[in-house]
Amino acid sequence: MTATTDPGPAHLATTPLLDFNHPAIERLVNERGWRTLSAYERIGAAYGFVRDEVAFGYNASDELPASAVLADGIGQCNTKGTLLMALLRALGVPCRFHGFTIDKALQKGAITGLAYRFAPPEIVHSWVEVWHAGRWVNLEGFILDSAYLGALQRRFRTHQGAFCGYGAATPDLQAPGVDWRGTDTYIQREGIRQDFGRFDAPDDFYTRHGSNLSGPKRWLYSHVVRHAMNRTVAAIRQGGSR
Repeated sequence: MTATTDPGPAHLATTPLLDFNHPAIERLVNERGWRTLSAYERIGAAYGFVRDEVAFGYNASDELPASAVLADGIGQCNTKGTLLMALLRALGVPCRFHGFTIDKALQKGAITGLAYRFAPPEIVHSWVEVWHAGRWVNLEGFILDSAYLGALQRRFRTHQGAFCGYGAATPDLQAPGVDWRGTDTYIQREGIRQDFGRFDAPDDFYTRHGSNLSGPKRWLYSHVVRHAMNRTVAAIRQGGSR
């Protein structure tokens, strides 16, 4: 179901992927005391957690429930987005899903060798739209954790102008505007190719458009390729060589 213009019950609902009633998610929200915060602070707390306490990395599938992403402790645009949406809804903050494809070139460096050749030319991508101060705000800057982004900024400290690669596609790598300040945040927007529109939940999007891989390629990615990708990402985060 395509999302409506103004927030409604569908933007606060639980779904199979947005399983914010799961004990692990409920426990996290209660232990952090996020429900006592203002609306602005609740968004910032959920956003900061997903950005920095869930490391950038590759899960077995895009179509994981939020509780599974939390258990993994890693995620990319789609899986981190699912977790962020679940946390926002658990905190009573309306949110929705915006689906796209991105050029796989922005992943080059984070994905190398056979894994890069294995990837489709365009990769399913998404960001979260959150209702704040009477409007929808685009949240995409949570994808790369601060440690990983900082490592990229140090590695390419002399780079000027637009940057595309290693999981980023931004006009300015040194100042990409990823912190929550009540306005849009982006880190991969410059790589967008197709816009699939807005949906009330990620479940609706995947039902209509599917995810990146299927069949044997999906099995190979889940069981072999993504582990090599995660080792590459970890090496970059730790300041490994090019």
